[in-house]
Amino acid sequence: MSSLDATRADLALLVLYLNKAEARDKICRAIQYGSKFVSNGEPGTAQNVDKATSLARKVFRLLKFVNGLHSLISPTPPGTPLPITLLGKSKDALIATFLFLDQFVWLGRSGIYQDKERVELIGRISLFCWLGSTVCTSLVEIGELGRLSASMKKLEKELKNSDKYDNEQYRAKLKKSNDRTISLIKAGIDTVVAVGLLRLAPNKVTPRVTGAFGFVSSLISCYQLLPPPTKSKTT
Repeated sequence: MSSLDATRADLALLVLYLNKAEARDKICRAIQYGSKFVSNGEPGTAQNVDKATSLARKVFRLLKFVNGLHSLISPTPPGTPLPITLLGKSKDALIATFLFLDQFVWLGRSGIYQDKERVELIGRISLFCWLGSTVCTSLVEIGELGRLSASMKKLEKELKNSDKYDNEQYRAKLKKSNDRTISLIKAGIDTVVAVGLLRLAPNKVTPRVTGAFGFVSSLISCYQLLPPPTKSKTT
């Protein structure tokens, strides 16, 4: 493969990535929380960027609550323990509620809906829903990682006379475990971000801390949305 072909393939992957509304939303989220980190809640250009980007992101999320509803009514994989199932469905319900209420916040901040006090109340309720969803996500990931760890140990015993990394099933479980570990870390970070946005611990989770954690969480989300690399053909 020539350098031109490689560049064309890389640009095709970038186009594919940027064509995703979710990817553009997470890039805007990184800008938003990066600006929050810089401003530290103080008036100025960085805070204006934070507010403008936050409002722009809400457009990406219009009617996105339908995704949460679809996930809520979808069947869980066979063999999933009841506690994990209930936590997963609770997470889906909370996310759907958060995204539904967030539309009213957008209406208020864009000037269409004039009742500012009610908009603020709806905004806090939606953030509490998001906070609950991040906690549920963390618990689900911990439970699933425990199940994966047990199945991997069982598989290791079966493969004790061979290299486990040569086994396709083991590699698939290892990749899934790594993905869930990243999701667990992101959920934990998002919990701190939600606490900061709700100002539940203003002395510890300052706007700068919220911005830093939100920026890292956004980068993780951008990484999770990356398309798989294409395999080059060799002659």
